[in-house]
Amino acid sequence: MSYQLIDNEEKKRYEFRLPEHTPFIEYIRTKDKIYLTHTEVPKELEGKGIGTALVKQALEEVKKQDWTLIPLCPFVALYIKRHPEWKALVLKGINIG
Repeated sequence: MSYQLIDNEEKKRYEFRLPEHTPFIEYIRTKDKIYLTHTEVPKELEGKGIGTALVKQALEEVKKQDWTLIPLCPFVALYIKRHPEWKALVLKGINIG
């Protein structure tokens, strides 16, 4: 199943709008940096890969915009740890593991 990433600037979050739920990643953006602060997937959707898809698409957007990433959300940090190809986006000096 494919999902479309939506940048909800009003709520400061990336989200997928699904029929009954809206999983999201909250962010704080500055001129050239983005802090991914919190990921939330409704309990009914856990374990279906939606959180992973959301993080991956958010990271693709960060790369496209050439922002420096500060992953404050543990779920995002764990994703990057498991997919080290994304470490290049992370602010130097931040240890993902």
